[in-house]
Amino acid sequence: MKSIVLKTAIPGPKSVALMARRRAAVARGPFHGTPVFVDHAHGALITDVDGNVLIDLAAGIGVVNAGHTPEALVDAIAAQAGRLIHGSFNVTPYEGYVALCEKLNGLAPGKFAKKSFLANSGAEAVENSIKIARAHTGRPSVIAFEHAFHGRTYMAMTLTAKEKPYKTGFAPFNGNVLRAPYPYPYQGVSAEAAFAAFTDLAAKGTAKDIAAVIIEPVLGEGGFIPAPKEFLAKLSAFCTINGIVLIADEIQSGFGRTGTSFASEQLDFAPDLILSAKGLGGGMPISAVTGRAEIMDAPIEGGIGGTFGGNPVAVASALAVIELMSDPAFLPRASALGRSVLQTLSAWKEKYPVIGDVRGLGPMLALELVKDPASKDPYADSAKQLVKHCYERGVVLMTAGSYGNCVRFLFPLVITDEQLAEAFEVVEDGLKSLKP
Repeated sequence: MKSIVLKTAIPGPKSVALMARRRAAVARGPFHGTPVFVDHAHGALITDVDGNVLIDLAAGIGVVNAGHTPEALVDAIAAQAGRLIHGSFNVTPYEGYVALCEKLNGLAPGKFAKKSFLANSGAEAVENSIKIARAHTGRPSVIAFEHAFHGRTYMAMTLTAKEKPYKTGFAPFNGNVLRAPYPYPYQGVSAEAAFAAFTDLAAKGTAKDIAAVIIEPVLGEGGFIPAPKEFLAKLSAFCTINGIVLIADEIQSGFGRTGTSFASEQLDFAPDLILSAKGLGGGMPISAVTGRAEIMDAPIEGGIGGTFGGNPVAVASALAVIELMSDPAFLPRASALGRSVLQTLSAWKEKYPVIGDVRGLGPMLALELVKDPASKDPYADSAKQLVKHCYERGVVLMTAGSYGNCVRFLFPLVITDEQLAEAFEVVEDGLKSLKP
């Protein structure tokens, strides 16, 4: 039985009417990858306000890894809301905050004592990690990487590489941020060349002034490029020797997205600090900084915090997510999905010249679309065309990449084989219409 149900054209009349209201009432800034308004969702299926049922391959930008509205999360949220919705951990602490930090300390890679801090969003986790690193080292500078995305608040936006739309019109940005090349083998940047450029940059910036290096072990918005193990090993050694705090931004790649709790586990990488958000809350707004206890304790009491950070209801949802992921079948199923999807995407690459590269880690995978396989020129228009083709036929997809020419696959990890096969029929039909 098919999962996709199209009762109207996409977008349907009710979505069109709501979009008109949105244009009149909501600021221009927020974008929409899919022009439909959701009524409800469950598992890997979204039902819009016109009654159309779409298969979700975006998961709210990699948030609902455990699926839309799983019963365990809904129950945990409802139970907690009946007891305590808000207390502010800074005023009247509560056990859930402590329990979640204990869980995160146990999950994060690295055989050293850890502590955690909870906030509301990925950008807040990024901002606080830089504050913590500066407090620990007494140094000002930070190195980030090309193709990075770290968020939309000012330090996070400064660390982000992509200018449009994230930084356009918002200058000036924060100072003391340097940028190094990220290994991008498909576009000719090897791990060796990237590390050589990094060390050169660090020398010019004087390593003794560098508080932190922040890196996504798998680029998210930048195009789903995993950092090579050898690059991360050299980076880790360099930071250790020079007393630099090494931060892994796993906001998109964490909590099962790559088939393990963190991508770093598969890359033999144990950063000083690791950042969580998105999949951690299963749809509730929550984020975390977890890392070496002595670094996490650097800020003075009261130096980090916030009114809503580690909200009791969001904490309950996060604890339920961790419980779901602890099911012995959950992560192996995610890994199996990754292997299966990689085979499918690799087969497409052989058939369709518009696909220049297939890459990712586990079930966090992307296609890079190009105008010419030889020149590898980015082909953003084809990525937009493919996304439009898919949503008009009942499949939700998102683009990615510094040049907007990647299509990312972020399906909920509870998607069934039948739903995935049905969605991929639509995607492949769209690929057939693209010409390099």
